[in-house]
Amino acid sequence: MFSCRSLKLVCAALCLSSSFTVSAAGVTHQPVGKIAEQEVRHIATYFPGRMAGSPAELMMADYVNQRFQTMGYQSDLRDFKTRYIYTSNEGKKDWHNVNATSVIAVKPGTTDKQVLIVAHLDTYTPLSDDDVNHNLGGLTLQGVDDNASGVGVMLELAERLRNVKTKATVRFLALSAEELGNKGAENYLSRMSQTDKANTLLVINLDSLITGDKLYFHSGVNTPKAVAEKTRDRALKLAKRLGIHAAINNGHCEHDPQGNGCCSAQMPFDAAKIPVLTVEASNGSLSKKEGYQQTNKTAQFPAGTSWHQPQYDNLQYLDKHLPGRIKARTRDSVKILLPLVQEIAK
Repeated sequence: MFSCRSLKLVCAALCLSSSFTVSAAGVTHQPVGKIAEQEVRHIATYFPGRMAGSPAELMMADYVNQRFQTMGYQSDLRDFKTRYIYTSNEGKKDWHNVNATSVIAVKPGTTDKQVLIVAHLDTYTPLSDDDVNHNLGGLTLQGVDDNASGVGVMLELAERLRNVKTKATVRFLALSAEELGNKGAENYLSRMSQTDKANTLLVINLDSLITGDKLYFHSGVNTPKAVAEKTRDRALKLAKRLGIHAAINNGHCEHDPQGNGCCSAQMPFDAAKIPVLTVEASNGSLSKKEGYQQTNKTAQFPAGTSWHQPQYDNLQYLDKHLPGRIKARTRDSVKILLPLVQEIAK
């Protein structure tokens, strides 16, 4: 149950989101990346602490749903029940039940083939007293990098693709509960028929595009080589043509071969042997921790990351210490992905 205060916050945020929706819709004449940057800043400002099952997440999901509908997409909210274990300082483990909300928008094609564009909309939920004591996640986390960036780029791709005719259906999945173990992706996958899976040409997952030093394109471990060449390798060629520096995993990570990646919403799809392309920003050359170190350890980023940390993953901090990065990464991501999606779905 929401408190009266929560309901007032919901109403206020919906009013704010509605006004932004009207002003942002149908503005594809804007410079590439501008829509995505506006969305990132709007989401981070008005929907902090969007933990799975929280009022902020519901407001965020409703906002994204409105944006898709305003663009003319078939779009709906999809709620599902999930849970996670919370561990106390004394080692006591308790199940916490939540009702999470994802958004599914559809651009119908002329064939049964489909492309899925995925970004998680939830921010990190503290899973223990230790997380709380270390200020990980919670109500003040804006989640600019993780993952307003992915949702922002998704929304600009949707804006620019809405009047483009494609043979393949394009589905946009703004999924919840990624931070609880990819539960939103698992829930969506569980609803896919074997025919749906066989007809999925590619899942493109967008996650954490800002803080990391380099823009990376990864295939799934189970993605066929021929598909990787047409997707991951094609993305790298497009980046080179556009003068954008992009890379692949160098193979130094303990669990991931060269050119592959892990640990986000694409994983359940990869496990189901559906072709995957993951887009993220990190720096795999800094450690052997599967690219978990995003940048060099400095006074500004003591752990070499901003993930899950409210004091770093916010607009004011990133604009100050990585000036121009949000604008550059949203622009570069859209520049590469827009033609790639059109080629795959044509």
